Amino acid sequence: MNQKNITFSSNGFILRGTLHLPAAERPPVVIGSHGLFSSGSSPKQIALARQCYACDIAFFRFDHRGCGQSHGNFQDVTSLEARCNDMISAIKTIQNRKDTGNRIGLFGSSMGGTVCLSVFAESDAHSIVTCAAPVRSNSIIKKLKKSEDSTLLTPPFYKRYLDSDISDKLSSTHHILIFHGDSDDLVPPSNARVIYEKAGDPKKLIIQKHGDHRMSNKTHQENFVRESALWFKSCFDGTK
Repeated sequence: MNQKNITFSSNGFILRGTLHLPAAERPPVVIGSHGLFSSGSSPKQIALARQCYACDIAFFRFDHRGCGQSHGNFQDVTSLEARCNDMISAIKTIQNRKDTGNRIGLFGSSMGGTVCLSVFAESDAHSIVTCAAPVRSNSIIKKLKKSEDSTLLTPPFYKRYLDSDISDKLSSTHHILIFHGDSDDLVPPSNARVIYEKAGDPKKLIIQKHGDHRMSNKTHQENFVRESALWFKSCFDGTK
């Protein structure tokens, strides 16, 4: 699989990512946004990148500021606004390349899904896939404070990040595939239903039975990868 390491800037922060580039001439590209404590090297993104690659779709996965190989201190630089800026910078970086086409798809997991929903209209993307994306972040404050990663967080962080509501962004979203586990103990599945109800057509909601927030079930993972790649392909081909 042909991979290229890419470095770009977002609000002065140096961000790093990997572009999976198939042999097809100027292929469409899916750009991924990872979850709050994750990185562009998450198994979910790598698996989807491989499946998209097999469908002649490029995939760009990168580390948001303060995560992975990108610059910044996580506690100080993480917010929904900051990650949206990172995503817009990533999109512009890919659109300025000569080896990729102008058709863009967005993928986001958890907070990454919130990011993708927030920037969808501005990005002029053709399609979007989200997994376990929260619409109102204050609904998960108590659960997040009890999570294993809570030691990374400070009170200013909660104020900066956990005070967001993207409900007003959803009506401008379309060509969307939504995944959520019905046993998600961090982000209630009601968030997925709100996204589905408010989004425009075409749209599809897949509720995974007994599915958790991390999508740890192997069958769920395989279904996610297969359905997501097919969704992006059909949207890029104009059959959705």
